[in-house]
Amino acid sequence: MKTIAYYISDYGFGHAARSVALIRQLLKMEEDVRVIICHSFALDFLRESLKGENRVTFRTIETDIGYVLKKDSIEPDIEELNVEYKKYVQKWNFLIEQERAFLETNNVDFVISDICAFPFEAAYMLGIPSIGISNFTWYTAYQGLVADSLFEPLKEAYEKMTYFFSLAGSKEPDWGMKETKQFGFFARNVDGNEVNRIRELVNPTGEKFVVFFGLGMKIDIGQLERLPIWDSPNCAFIVSSNVQVQRPNVFSIPKDYIESQHYIAAADLVISKPGWGIVSEAVCSGKPLYIIERQQMKEDEHTISLLKEKRYMCRTINSEKFFEFMIDKQIVKEIKRHIDRDITFTNQSNLIAKEILTKLNATIYELSVSIGGMSI
Repeated sequence: MKTIAYYISDYGFGHAARSVALIRQLLKMEEDVRVIICHSFALDFLRESLKGENRVTFRTIETDIGYVLKKDSIEPDIEELNVEYKKYVQKWNFLIEQERAFLETNNVDFVISDICAFPFEAAYMLGIPSIGISNFTWYTAYQGLVADSLFEPLKEAYEKMTYFFSLAGSKEPDWGMKETKQFGFFARNVDGNEVNRIRELVNPTGEKFVVFFGLGMKIDIGQLERLPIWDSPNCAFIVSSNVQVQRPNVFSIPKDYIESQHYIAAADLVISKPGWGIVSEAVCSGKPLYIIERQQMKEDEHTISLLKEKRYMCRTINSEKFFEFMIDKQIVKEIKRHIDRDITFTNQSNLIAKEILTKLNATIYELSVSIGGMSI
């Protein structure tokens, strides 16, 4: 049995959801592989998403700190981020040594990380091949937010990647590894019957304009209840379970419902911060986007830039102006005009999983040849 240690960023649910899409494909394509998921923040979500998969085990470990946001805002808190990041790098050597011991003890054959850095150092020390999979690295994401003098541990770790699978919108430097491959958007698969069930639930007459409103599960904005958007005429809204808005036209995703991609696919429009996970699930389902811009976040800038470059139906709105925003007839008309002729993106989870297995199997083969040569 081939063993993959799969590290997932602890920032929000986006990295976890897209990792689920790939892990499901890996297990489906290859019977002789097992996956050890290394993560903490969304571990319950991951356990539920992969329930019944006896080739998946879970290990609780804090992988990274992600972004730190201002209270009741989607904007970064630069001062607090620097405080937390300094604490993080102070334990850097401990984290690397901890992972080196873990990988060795568990006879790990391959390391995948989306996209915490220290596992690459540990894998490199043991000669274990690794893949970084992401639309960014924390090295580039923190530029302009964290002092440049503190970047060296991240830079050195990412340079230890064997391969980098660069996702849609990525603008990473040449890390100098063995190979970089470019991929587009991917997401969890959608069941058409479930999408129809949801549409009948939130829009039984078919006369409403359905809007998915997603700000991410790490966002807690107290003034959401007072937003004018809920009074948009002839609209029904789908919101995350953490959005506490009590309106007859607002439907909250149940807390125990884990396949939120179906709610996105049931919508006519997706309004969100530009997190890659929710954007990817929207574009893979062909849904127009209104994106709430955040300042000083390069990951967001790159994702938005790609969508506009490809002429996808994507509009942006300043985070401050959003608090006055409503969906009017003109917006609905514009969106409906673009739906039939808009560009679509293919879900590439299957393609990426195939490439992972190609790298994994090539590694196992090379190792067996090497061992065979030594025994002669």
